[in-house]
Amino acid sequence: MIERRAISCFVTGTDTGVGKTFVSTALLHALARHHKLVVGMKPVAAGTTLVHGSEVNDDVLALRAASTLAVPAALENPVLLPDAVSPHVAAARAGRTIDIAHIVACHRQLLQLADAVVVEGAGGFLVPLSESETGADLAQALGLPVVLVVGLRLGCLNHALLTLEAIRARGLSLAGWVANHVDPAMLAQDDNIRFLQQHLNAPLLARMAWQRVPDAQAITMALPLAWR
Repeated sequence: MIERRAISCFVTGTDTGVGKTFVSTALLHALARHHKLVVGMKPVAAGTTLVHGSEVNDDVLALRAASTLAVPAALENPVLLPDAVSPHVAAARAGRTIDIAHIVACHRQLLQLADAVVVEGAGGFLVPLSESETGADLAQALGLPVVLVVGLRLGCLNHALLTLEAIRARGLSLAGWVANHVDPAMLAQDDNIRFLQQHLNAPLLARMAWQRVPDAQAITMALPLAWR
């Protein structure tokens, strides 16, 4: 029996609010052009709203809408926390513990169901999940190639290079990065992108122009050859 080998990646960002969900949904749409069964995973989601009597998270809903495979909610989002704060604080407030081993087990199940799984991290790469573990520990446990979302705004060069160092320190590879123009007024955007192309040593998968109404399906994503 041939073991199923699904494609999977871990999406992180230079900060919170830089467009990880937008990029993750764009990746799902791009992967769906080459693979039948694609699914998004948000291991830890903090912040919910009440919709039709159920607590839901906007990021989880966006990933679900961009997926072509429906899976149990407990697999696509193992940890759902009510408060929109740092995961370690949200978990403490909810009386929950974020169990990395359980998340890895859920991801393993998704790999058996799908052709491609896009995992969106919470916050930045080193966001705390508890007093002793971070998002980097989760990424390391999953052992996936990383896609880095760089929010193009003042300070992004420092944030991108620091995140790259943290990714490499965990023994992970940077599969590619995405330039997301989160600040349309930022000066010297082209100069910043050229610098990052020279120093990140990974392919630029997409350059996302600032959009008043974001449309992930309209993004041209240069997927690595191994993912096509």
